[in-house]
Amino acid sequence: MFRILDRYIFREIATTWLGVTIVLLFILLTNQFARVLGDVAKGKLPRDAALDVIGLSAVQYLTILVPIGLFLSIMLALGRLYRDSEMPAMMACRIGPSGIYRPLSLLLIPLSLGVAWLAVDLGPRALTNIDRISAEARRVADLASIEPGRFTVFGPDNAVVYGERVTPDGVMEKVFIQRLMEDGVIEVIVAERGEQIEADDADVRVLVLYNGRRYEGVPGTSRFRVVEFAEHGIPYQLPSLDTPEPRPRAMTIANLLASGQLEHMAELHWRLGVPLSTVILGILAVPLSRSRPRAGRYGRLAIGLLVFIIYFNLLSAGKAWIEQGTVSPELGLWWVHAGVLTFALGLLAVQNSVHRRIFS
Repeated sequence: MFRILDRYIFREIATTWLGVTIVLLFILLTNQFARVLGDVAKGKLPRDAALDVIGLSAVQYLTILVPIGLFLSIMLALGRLYRDSEMPAMMACRIGPSGIYRPLSLLLIPLSLGVAWLAVDLGPRALTNIDRISAEARRVADLASIEPGRFTVFGPDNAVVYGERVTPDGVMEKVFIQRLMEDGVIEVIVAERGEQIEADDADVRVLVLYNGRRYEGVPGTSRFRVVEFAEHGIPYQLPSLDTPEPRPRAMTIANLLASGQLEHMAELHWRLGVPLSTVILGILAVPLSRSRPRAGRYGRLAIGLLVFIIYFNLLSAGKAWIEQGTVSPELGLWWVHAGVLTFALGLLAVQNSVHRRIFS
């Protein structure tokens, strides 16, 4: 049975966590929304897929935001209790760390399980869907996606395309195209207009140019050829929709376990460490938030952020060391988690002294 005091502490931390997480997620999604709108305006992304990409990006963000939001919410909520002298009053009534961790566990355990689901299953699937949407967008891209009056990289061969004007139906006027061919040959084409048509092969499109010239040659030499044309077709292969080999971040946990590559083992340790770091940050936030009455709600927040940054940077460095073979996959990132957990437990022991029971 949870006491009234337990429900009070839980409510303080839970409401603060909800507010902090929503604010951080809103900031990140606002930035992502601006990028997605830019891709939609340039034709790099279908309009009906914009909300899907933003929603899938939110899943990716939550994997990191939930742990940092929980850590900050505990420090903010307990910091207010210390500032208003409520926490010293609880301690005077023999409420020790267990009186804080007991209601905190009601939030910590579900969030850790949720983060584990995000990191192990939902996050990789969201990243795979984002890659699929991007591939489909590149496949259906046409001349209407080119911004008039600006040089644009277009097509799978990264040709530089310029059009003075692009009509709504996709016809480009005053066309300039530059492509890098084999053996260092540069091809430059200027034409009055151009349009994109379908080919017999569903995986091929043809860019048809009218009334222009084509220059071929190697810069710095006299080996140039000039061809005038009334109509000139440039076929190009569309990006394949076949599922490519996924990136480590998009691989399933089963594939990571079956692989022996160092990069895959590093990703596996990172995913397994996300829920563990959520628990460790929850434990660490309690002793870090301890302050004197009326010392200010945000007095210990800077120290907490510094500890979180060190923890996160150690995890990032440890992942890179696994990929490089500096740290063995058996050791993985466990040494980072063990070190921070030892620091948290040691801080709790110092604050409660050795002659007093740590947990009441």
